[in-house]
Amino acid sequence: MARDPDKPTLSERFTRAVVKADSTEPKVDEGPQTLEEIEAAIARADDKERLVGLIMAPLAAGIGLLVTGSLINNDPKALLANGAVNLKHVNPSLYLEFGGISFALALVMLGMAWYRKRLYLGIAMALYGLSIFNLHFWGFGIPFILAGAWYLVRAYRLQQKLKVAKAGGGGSGAGQPGTGRPNKRYTPPTGR
Repeated sequence: MARDPDKPTLSERFTRAVVKADSTEPKVDEGPQTLEEIEAAIARADDKERLVGLIMAPLAAGIGLLVTGSLINNDPKALLANGAVNLKHVNPSLYLEFGGISFALALVMLGMAWYRKRLYLGIAMALYGLSIFNLHFWGFGIPFILAGAWYLVRAYRLQQKLKVAKAGGGGSGAGQPGTGRPNKRYTPPTGR
């Protein structure tokens, strides 16, 4: 079977997706440009953001169940062999509360992904990742922290783009102060 010469190989597609484009190519600002487009982009998450949320929410529920089960099974006994109280013992009801909270956060993630609410999805993912991370299950927590941060950064950038578009239609770029309006609290000096 002959390979189609127009179709890129798997390594070429991966390289194109991961490696940054050459700086010699003109930079095209992707995304919404007009005020209405920016407001629409802020109101609803795009398809990629929704897909990530819809995939990670059930995964979060499963991870929460696995972590809760592991914590309950590996909890030391309440009493030591000599009859003294074991200070490392934790009441299993605390682990069950954590399981309920992690499942509730997974449901919040699913709902926010379903209704395309970017900011709330990012907050729920970051909280879920931090809760798993604080229980020393770092491998499970870090991806959710990173995904939550990705959502929050995207929401922040769109808000900044909206602020610039409302201020003057793109006259000030990132890192440059806009002209803005004069301060209403300013009192000019009197001519005495």
